[in-house]
Amino acid sequence: MAQIISLHSFRGGTGKSNTTANLATLFAAEGRRVGVIDTDIQSPGIHVLFGLRGPQITHALNDYLWGRCAVADIAQPVLQDVLPDRLFLIPSSIKADDIVQVIRQGYDVRRLTLAFRELIDHLQLDVLLIDTHPGLNEETLFALAISTTLAIMLRPDQQDYEGTGVAVEVARSLEVPRLVLVVNKNPPDFDEQALAERVAQTYQCPVAAVLPHSDEMMKLGSEGIFALRYPGHPLTARLRDLAAQLAAP
Repeated sequence: MAQIISLHSFRGGTGKSNTTANLATLFAAEGRRVGVIDTDIQSPGIHVLFGLRGPQITHALNDYLWGRCAVADIAQPVLQDVLPDRLFLIPSSIKADDIVQVIRQGYDVRRLTLAFRELIDHLQLDVLLIDTHPGLNEETLFALAISTTLAIMLRPDQQDYEGTGVAVEVARSLEVPRLVLVVNKNPPDFDEQALAERVAQTYQCPVAAVLPHSDEMMKLGSEGIFALRYPGHPLTARLRDLAAQLAAP
């Protein structure tokens, strides 16, 4: 049975998409068949990390949700030079007209759940990673409800702290089987262990990782997968540890 792992944050800017892309790459490097689906339909962007640009996306999640194509048409193999036939991206459309249509007209959200199941079966996935829209909306709730594991990301920031409390409460109401927190962009002068203990105690939820701030990540500017560019970096080691925790039964 495939794992469905959602990465979510109450606010934007937590590094959720970067973390999702790196985890997917690390899972695939271990021999798993991995799908990454971008459900941030109003502001998609994870495709950039995998080297795709808007014109290269011939079919997107939007097309499936509006009944324009089959689920087989929207999965694009990525990183074929290093991970042939192991990593598949399901992007959302970056076209302005498509984004406006979503905002104005919406879509049948039940087809989103159907897409998850069909993608797992069609691609024979071991892991499906869901990059959610920040905050809480209908598609995010559907994604959380179907997940086997939910990782909520936050920064050591007072606004993130308050919003994370809301996200944790919602996740518990949906009875997500496994819920963990990931603290990202931790400044070098913050006591990592004390921070992890404080966050875990505040939300009564395990902290799977505290990821350090990285100047190299900032300089990369989403032009590729950090774990591939910097395989020996301490942040990559932390991401490997996080991947191992999320993959554990």
